[in-house]
Amino acid sequence: QVQLVESGGGLVQAGGSLRLSCAASGRTFNTYAMGWFRQAPGKEREFVAAISGSSTSTYYADSVKGRFTISRDNAKNTMYLQMNSLKPEETAVYYCAARNNRLLRSRSDEYAYWGQGTQVTVSS
Repeated sequence: QVQLVESGGGLVQAGGSLRLSCAASGRTFNTYAMGWFRQAPGKEREFVAAISGSSTSTYYADSVKGRFTISRDNAKNTMYLQMNSLKPEETAVYYCAARNNRLLRSRSDEYAYWGQGTQVTVSS
């Protein structure tokens, strides 16, 4: 089974940047599509970005296009989310997730494995 651990969250001022990391274990990590989601209190989990197992394809939510960049280093079994120009409304717990398939998806129920999340707080 795949296990995922997020890190890199914290407190940042509006307009600032953070880079989140997701460390993964599992025999077939480099074959899985992966993604980032976020969830604020009282709101449903929201898709942020996804990347294919080979890193040849990426997909972003409209709200983060041009500001966030998803990447992965399969040699290190790690996925990243570079977040720039952060906004206060993007305060949330950010989760990494992995599929058991190579194809990109944006629905949370299409992901089989989840980390525990890392808190990102953006102050105004």
